[in-house]
Amino acid sequence: MGEEYDIVNLIALGVISWTTVFLLVRKIFSDRSFELCNRIVSTIHGILAVILASLSVEDWSCPVCPLASASTPKQRQVLAVTVAYLIYDLICCLFDVKFTLDNTVHHLVSIVGLAAGLAFQLCGSEQVAALFITEISSPFLHARELLKEFGYRDTDLNLAADVLFAVIFSVARMVGGPYLTFVTLTANNPLLIKAMAVGLQLVSVFWFYKIVKMVKYKLTKRRKLVGMPGKLD
Repeated sequence: MGEEYDIVNLIALGVISWTTVFLLVRKIFSDRSFELCNRIVSTIHGILAVILASLSVEDWSCPVCPLASASTPKQRQVLAVTVAYLIYDLICCLFDVKFTLDNTVHHLVSIVGLAAGLAFQLCGSEQVAALFITEISSPFLHARELLKEFGYRDTDLNLAADVLFAVIFSVARMVGGPYLTFVTLTANNPLLIKAMAVGLQLVSVFWFYKIVKMVKYKLTKRRKLVGMPGKLD
């Protein structure tokens, strides 16, 4: 019971901390958009989540081991940090002028899924591995949009960020993702965890398709710009 209260307190402290970071970023970049400031916080979370997830791995010869087992205190702390971020980001999205229902649903489903893992203290290895896979490309995703707002749209730097994001996303979601889905489904995991694994992979396939189209469009657009004198000056 005491550890459960510690996790709840960590989540509450995390929400306050992420909100404080956003307010500080908002003050530093007061002349920039609300979305840019939120993306900077999201980038920080993505980097932190990957680092914490990596530190929680017990055996790098089998990063998702032990399967279908009780979560370790370190794994629960990692998940709590991300739950806190998702709650902050959900609230933040409600104040953004670009509010979208699908993004809200995504946050709610993620919060419920991670919270269920924390409540039952099960499948820590699988959930932390999923966190690593989903967040490893996140900083590069946000870097693409940050570069655009800082005036680097349609530049070599922005194209490099696009390609780097696409490569990291593809490797993580289309190589690591199917492997994680397979071991999660074949292990003695609760139905909810298995359903989340399948759902995550289906979403990954959908976004992989969209990203391939995006990169193809960007490369085609870039070739056209290169062929037009004065456009890259």
